[in-house]
Amino acid sequence: MAETRRALIVIDVQNDYFAEEGPLAIQYPDRFESLANITRAIDLAHKQGMPIVSVQHEYPAGAPVFAQGSEGWKLHPEIASRRTDSWKHLVKSYSSVFAGTDFEAWLRENKIETITIVGYMTNNCDLATAVEAEPRGIAVELLSDASGAIHLANEAGTASAQQVHETLMVLLQSSMAAVASTDDWAQAVAAGTALPKSDLGTSAVQGRAAFAPVA
Repeated sequence: MAETRRALIVIDVQNDYFAEEGPLAIQYPDRFESLANITRAIDLAHKQGMPIVSVQHEYPAGAPVFAQGSEGWKLHPEIASRRTDSWKHLVKSYSSVFAGTDFEAWLRENKIETITIVGYMTNNCDLATAVEAEPRGIAVELLSDASGAIHLANEAGTASAQQVHETLMVLLQSSMAAVASTDDWAQAVAAGTALPKSDLGTSAVQGRAAFAPVA
């Protein structure tokens, strides 16, 4: 079996996601626990010689979040302190890492078959990047304990960060990504194997059975 050629994609681990009173403070999983798993993944990738991409969301100066040059725009110190010149760094202004960047060209150039997504948010940039990878033939892994979501409320209703995160993990595992814990990913990396992923048909059959009325 050929070894899986991976790159670790560290999406938007920026200070605005850790501002306690800020609108984007990650609520589930605990932001500091997810950060610890993100740094574990980075340290493992360094040890394995795995390519790493850091991603930074940016809006113009004066924007309420991620304003260029602001404290909230900066990478979290745990990420900034680990970053080296060997990392690919991307600055984006859309949800998907693919949009408006040379990300896909870099993946092709480096013969990357699988991207492992960590970082924020589950409900925006992680999701959008996974969706855009599918038609490009790029496999996606998403580490459920190294990402996170926020509470949401709008005209369509409300959803807690836990509801959002857990639902999206099931959705992504059903077709667009292999979802796993950092521990399970570390084992797969050590073995050079791919993480298991479900498919929509299997997930639909299992879902129907799980919610079948009790006779």
